[in-house]
Amino acid sequence: MMAGYDSFGLIDSRPRVAISLDAARRIFESGDPGRDGFLPFGNGKSYGDSCHNDRGTLVDMRESDQLISFDPQTGLLAAEAGLMLSDIIALAAPHGYFLPVTPGTRFVTLGGAIANDVHGKNHHRRGTFGCHVERFDLLKSDGTVVTCSASMNSKLFAATIGGLGLTGIILSASIRLMKVNSLDVAESVKPFAGLAEYFEMAPQADNDNEYAVAWVDQLSSGRRAGRGVLLTGNHADNGSFEARTEESRLGVPFELPISALNYPSLKLFNAAYFHFKGRKREPHLSTYQTFFYPLDSVSNWNRLYGRTGLYQHQSVIPEDAASAVVPQMLAATREAGQSSFLTVLKRFGNVASPGIMSFPRAGYTLTVDFPNRGARTLALLERLDSMTIDADGRVNPYKDQRMSSAVFKAGFPGWQELEKERDPAFNSNFWARTALAGGTA
Repeated sequence: MMAGYDSFGLIDSRPRVAISLDAARRIFESGDPGRDGFLPFGNGKSYGDSCHNDRGTLVDMRESDQLISFDPQTGLLAAEAGLMLSDIIALAAPHGYFLPVTPGTRFVTLGGAIANDVHGKNHHRRGTFGCHVERFDLLKSDGTVVTCSASMNSKLFAATIGGLGLTGIILSASIRLMKVNSLDVAESVKPFAGLAEYFEMAPQADNDNEYAVAWVDQLSSGRRAGRGVLLTGNHADNGSFEARTEESRLGVPFELPISALNYPSLKLFNAAYFHFKGRKREPHLSTYQTFFYPLDSVSNWNRLYGRTGLYQHQSVIPEDAASAVVPQMLAATREAGQSSFLTVLKRFGNVASPGIMSFPRAGYTLTVDFPNRGARTLALLERLDSMTIDADGRVNPYKDQRMSSAVFKAGFPGWQELEKERDPAFNSNFWARTALAGGTA
C-alpha cells in the first residue's frame, strides 16, 4: 500500500509504504523486525511528521476497528485500536455516554488518541484522554503482547500514553466513558474586547463550565487587537443522543493551486465571525457536532491551504507568563504578515496525565495555523518557538513538522524516559529529527 498516508498538514505529501497489522505480526514473529522499521498509522489527523517513518514502514491500523465490549452500567468500553472516536460516540450515546475528552475532530482512532494523549475543551475538569484509559494490549517487535495499566507494566503504560506510537502497536484498549444528560451542549458566548479581558474571564469560565474555549481575531490590531469570543458549554438537559458516524458530503475535492485563506478573505471572515457569534449572547442549544467538531462538516478542509500545505503551531505558556506572552506572540504573527485561519486559546488545568510525554500543562495554550509560504513562514514559527521556550513553555509534538531538537528537548526534559521504553524497531520522522538528533543534552 502506498497512497493515503499523508499527515493532515500536507507539507510533505508523497507515497509511503504501509502494511497491514497481520503482515506486521508475521514479520515480528519471524524474529527479524530490523531497526527503525515500523510505526503505527491511524487516520492521519496529526498535522506534522510524528505519524510518518519514511525510513521504514507504516502499519495501517484502520481495519482493526471492532468493538470488544461495552458495559452500560459502568461506561467501560473495550475496542480495537483502529476504531474511530465517531464510532465510539455512536455506540455509547444510546446508553447516555460520551467521550470524557475529545479533540477537535471525531475522525481519530482510539489508538491515535492514546498515542497522542489528545486533549479537548475540558482539560480543567477531565485532563487528557490518557486519564481515562484503564488498560491496553501492546504488540512489541519481538512478537509478544504486553498488557499495560497503571498497576501492570506501569512504566510502559506511562510511556505509551502520549508516546507517539514509539513503544509498539496498541492492539486494543479499555477506556471509561462519561455519563452525560445528552450529546448536545448548552452553549454561552461572551465577546471580549481584548486579551486582558479574556484572561480575567477565563478562570471563572472554567470554574463554572465543563467546556471553555476562545476564538481570537488574530488579524485585528490597534484598539481591536486580541478581540474574540469565549465559548462555554455544558451538556444540555434537553438535547439529543442522536450520533452520526459518516464524514460530511460537503468537502474540498482537490488541492487548490494556491491558498484560498489569504489576508483579505480572512480579514472579512474574522470580522463576520466576531459579530455573528457575538450576537448569540443568550444561552442556546448547540449540537455536539457544531460545538466539538465544527470543521468535520467540511471534509478535506486542509486543501483550502493550497498545494504547499499548512503549518499549525500549538504552544502552552505557564499561567503566570501567559497574559504578557500570548499578546506578544499574536503581535509577532501580524508583524510577519501571516494570516491564521484558526486561532484558538484555551486554559489548561492542573489535572496530571499518566503519560510522561503529555503536551498539556497548567497554563494557556495558543493554536495558530498558516499556509506554507516557505522561508518567511518558517522564520515566524521559529520566533514563536523561541518565545514559548523563553517563557518556560512547550510546543505540541503532534502538531509539528519542523521544530528543532533543542526546542523539543527544552519543552520535554523527560523525553529520555520515552527513549528508554521505545521499541528498538519503531521510529518516526519526528523522533529521528528531534530526540535522536543533537545528542542527549
